[in-house]
This record gives sequence, C-alpha cells and structure tokens, in this order.
Amino acid sequence: MTSARTRPVPVDRRRSLLVGAMIGIAVMAAADTIVFHQLLSWHHFYDRSTRDMSLLSDGLLQTTYLALLVAGFFWFADLRRRRTLARRSAWAGFVLGLGAFQLFDGIVDHKLLKVHQIRYDVDVLPYDLAWNGAAVALLVLGAVLAWRSRDEGRIPPAEHVTGP
Repeated sequence: MTSARTRPVPVDRRRSLLVGAMIGIAVMAAADTIVFHQLLSWHHFYDRSTRDMSLLSDGLLQTTYLALLVAGFFWFADLRRRRTLARRSAWAGFVLGLGAFQLFDGIVDHKLLKVHQIRYDVDVLPYDLAWNGAAVALLVLGAVLAWRSRDEGRIPPAEHVTGP
C-alpha cells in the first residue's frame, strides 16, 4: 500500500506553461521598453500625442510588465513549493510568451492600432520584417518545446497506484 506522502505528485503542465508565458511576456516587454524606448529612443508606447503623454504611456507599460513579472514569479514559486512545476513546459511557455508579446506588438501596436512604429523617418519594412520574423521564430521554437514537453509529468504505467 502506498501512502499519500509517497505517491508521486503530478506536475501541472498547463499552469507551468501559463506561468512561463506570463514571465516571457513581461521580460520581452521589459526588453522592448528598456532598449527601444529608453536606450535607443526610437519610440514610446504611445507616440501620437505630446511628449508628456508618450512618457506617461511608457510608465504605464513599465508598471504593467513589472506587475506581470512579480505575479508570474509568485505563481512560479507556488508551483515549485507544491512540487507541481513542469520545468520544460515552463520554459516552453517562457519562449512562447517572448514571441507572443513581440508579434502582438509588431502586428497590433505597430500596424493595426498604429500607436507607434519601430522607428521614424526611415523605411520601416526591414525593421518590421526583422521584428515580426524574430517573433515568429520564437513562437515556432516555443511550440516545438511545448510539443516536446507534452508527456512531462505523466506517470508511466508501471508506477500507477492500483488501489489497496
């Protein structure tokens, strides 16, 4: 007879994937804000108004990604504490989150809503191709990692508990 304490705890692949995506989105938003908004000064989150409004929009974006990052790490810590973290799935989610943020920014923010462009006063096509191409590459890599981790946490048939 196997006690409840010695039974293997199944990992939570879905939540691990989600927490990884949450952290990935936050990290890519941070990289975008730090590199393109602050260091290179190519654009702000919302460039269709005054400079003050552009800086405010960057501050709101930073507040959002920091809250997402903190919440993601608390959720990550909870999964680890419960010993239900599926590490490979979390990594897959992380890479998917990186790509999802980048593609959303490149398609929705840049093209559909036109809140900002990557750069101004240049031909943006090469930048768009590089930005969105990198996003698609991250999404493909994340999908491959997620597919390869699909069996993570499954208990092999020989280890199933069959009752008292």
